[in-house]
Amino acid sequence: MTDTLAAPAMPAAPAQRSSIAAGVRISEIDMLRGLVIVLMALDHVRDYFFIGGGLASNPLDPATTTPWLYTTRWITHLCAPTFVFLSGVSAYLQFAKGKATPNLSAFLFTRGLWLIFLEATVLSFGWSFAIPYPFFLQVIWAIGWSMIALAALVWLPRVAVLAIGVAIIGGHNLLDPINARELGSLSLLWTFLHDGGPIFADGRPIGLFAYPILPWIGVIALGYGMGALFLEPSAKRDRTVFLIGVAMLVVFVLLRWTMIYGDPTFATGPEAVARDWREQATLGAAIMVFLDVQKYPPSLQFTLVTLGVIFTIWPLLSRLRGPVGGVLNTFGAVPFFFYLLHVYLVHVLAIAANAAAGKPTDAYFGYMLNVFTAPQKFEAVGFSLPWVYCAWIVVLALLYPLCRYWQGLKARRRDWWLSYL
Repeated sequence: MTDTLAAPAMPAAPAQRSSIAAGVRISEIDMLRGLVIVLMALDHVRDYFFIGGGLASNPLDPATTTPWLYTTRWITHLCAPTFVFLSGVSAYLQFAKGKATPNLSAFLFTRGLWLIFLEATVLSFGWSFAIPYPFFLQVIWAIGWSMIALAALVWLPRVAVLAIGVAIIGGHNLLDPINARELGSLSLLWTFLHDGGPIFADGRPIGLFAYPILPWIGVIALGYGMGALFLEPSAKRDRTVFLIGVAMLVVFVLLRWTMIYGDPTFATGPEAVARDWREQATLGAAIMVFLDVQKYPPSLQFTLVTLGVIFTIWPLLSRLRGPVGGVLNTFGAVPFFFYLLHVYLVHVLAIAANAAAGKPTDAYFGYMLNVFTAPQKFEAVGFSLPWVYCAWIVVLALLYPLCRYWQGLKARRRDWWLSYL
């Protein structure tokens, strides 16, 4: 798979290909990816370190949360949509650097398979620390399947891919009334595609489709379709991205205010009423519920508010310099390397910290199964939120030199296998 210029597979492609030199990276993209990597690590540290193992209560429930805890959880919603969106942008940038459509398609397909395999093996074990372990199929799984879908979509004109992405993001909530339990033999397929939920074999839970793939295919297609925008001169690019972000936030507010479409909690019934922001007793609770849109699967409103926030802060990244910019650039240049290491590091540190504090650690062995079948094991573990932030800083400090080394290695060498890690 070469990055040298090759004749595209479709006659229309040359007119659509914006150019960028092979090997050149857009620093703002790396910094944005680094920012959400850092936020993602905070979320996972909270899962393992917070009181009750992060499971004692819903951090977005205004009845049980605090403003600090709510914000700690909510800002991490920015991570998954940004990862998937930037995967689409990165795919387009490979095309712009001269990678022929057949080579790009093959790379996306094989890398997608590789990510799916790692999610079901190395990463699922890392979340649990037990054998057998349940399959915990979340963001890496979603990116893998989205890449496989994009491997087919890249044969279409970029604008067509953009239109498909917008259509999926905007329209998949029309499918919400379809219930997997009512589909008989097709229920597992619908759970995989749209609803998400537990996976059963012989009546036993063996895993979780945490990230059903259809909505995420829309997000990666959106990223690919918008990829050419990131090759525009910086001033024009920053202004356009910012305006798109503002427009997305305006649409989110309108949809959320009117509650007419875009989030499944608008369906009738007691659960929907409980999450109606207009039914809350205080302004603070109303704001919390207003912003608490469905992530699993990501609703239209979830995608609008998260990517809307990311796009509006994008211009700030072009002005970010100094040590903070350098650290984010390093983390963002090696995102999967960081992800793989942090799963194991966070889990090990949680066990060590609880053991050092004289607290039980058995809940952390078979963690994911205990979350669903033995939550009482987490009652005596965990630490307050300030200690969660301390642990988060320790995780970042330990991972930085390793990521710095890996970033340098990828910059010096062009071995094909490095693009898979």
